Amino acid sequence: MAEARIDKWLWASRIFKTRTIAAEACKKGRVSINGTQVKPSRMIKPGEVIQVKKPPVTYSFKVLQAIEKRIGAKLVPEILENVTTPEQYELLEMSRISGFVDRARGTGRPTKKDRRSMEEFITPEYFGDDDFDFEFDFEEQE
Repeated sequence: MAEARIDKWLWASRIFKTRTIAAEACKKGRVSINGTQVKPSRMIKPGEVIQVKKPPVTYSFKVLQAIEKRIGAKLVPEILENVTTPEQYELLEMSRISGFVDRARGTGRPTKKDRRSMEEFITPEYFGDDDFDFEFDFEEQE
């Protein structure tokens, strides 16, 4: 097969879990070829480089074969070549390290480990050694 639809290729090469998700990514402008956003029906050929934005990283893949039927995970290297720059992977690692500070809205509650690291980061360790003795004078009301 010399050409294939990009949404089918993204699904068949296991970049996206379903074809629907691949088509939505194309519609939302997260998939581009040579800097140009593409529609799900765009036909691709071997040799083209596809950029896929999965925040915070933009992955780049070179098409080796144009396929439309899903293949096994072991056969993926025959279909595509990952040409993502090392800077993108460094960006991914930095976001993993600082994950508890910039928690995305709707990702759920922090884990116990996240909560403890946030408390350690936010609250000072030393408040002082003073014992507070409060003396209250209660006057009896008649």
